[in-house]
Amino acid sequence: MRKTIAQKKALEASVIRSQMQKNGQDWRPKGDNTKNHPILGLGACVPFAAVAYVCKYVLPGYSFTALVCLCIIGIILFYTVMPFVGRLFPQFARITTLVFTLALLCGLALFSFTEYHIIQASAGNLEEEVEYLVVLGAKVRDDGPSVSLWDRIYAAADYLQAHPETIAIVSGGQGEDEPITEAQSMRDELINLGIDESRIWMEDKATSTDENMRFSLDLIEEKTGSRPEKLGILSSEYHLYRSSLMAKKLGIGFVGVPAQTSRLSQLINHAMREVAGVWHFYIFGR
Repeated sequence: MRKTIAQKKALEASVIRSQMQKNGQDWRPKGDNTKNHPILGLGACVPFAAVAYVCKYVLPGYSFTALVCLCIIGIILFYTVMPFVGRLFPQFARITTLVFTLALLCGLALFSFTEYHIIQASAGNLEEEVEYLVVLGAKVRDDGPSVSLWDRIYAAADYLQAHPETIAIVSGGQGEDEPITEAQSMRDELINLGIDESRIWMEDKATSTDENMRFSLDLIEEKTGSRPEKLGILSSEYHLYRSSLMAKKLGIGFVGVPAQTSRLSQLINHAMREVAGVWHFYIFGR
């Protein structure tokens, strides 16, 4: 008899609990340690906030990583707050959480899809010889080329030494905070690395990847009277996929030559940022 009564009480409790869950009510006892607590969510945000601060205000060039950390903080706070909102507005909380979760999953799927193509294109083709190699510029600091620009300079020197018939077009203008043009900086360092200056043509007006290619093609046509059918593009490995899309838009063959990023932290930051660059091109065509 006692077992039957206990079973009945358990069944009644189960029915009540199911009904409360359906209505979005909290069925757990007040002293239940599994109950959501805002302090846990806020605590999880602290390390991401610290990383975001360092990337934004301490480390130059890592602003995108800071933005990603802020997005993660937003996601954590959303899932921390919604259970409490659900106590007052259960239906609203359920629908909002479902829509947000679906949007988040779609965003992650698009990110993964784009990153896959970026990684796939990053290998490039170091063996294929091209008549003209456009070396894309990067930041020039007061004390010389940035780390990213040095990576490209060294990769360009290696390729030019392995392919002695190739002409390099170093392409990059001068930003407001740069002491000289990116093209001039690359030319000087390539000469210091033993590349004959007659093999280095300068295009020093471009301020974007699209302009790098268009202005370089104009320079080649100006000097030779014709445009090449294909063009070698040397850039950081994460940048080759977007460069290939731009080359296709211009109607020229593309041969990607990767410059391996020497710092893992920069590679992660720039590879994530490149996803935004690819979708900017998909939407705006530049």
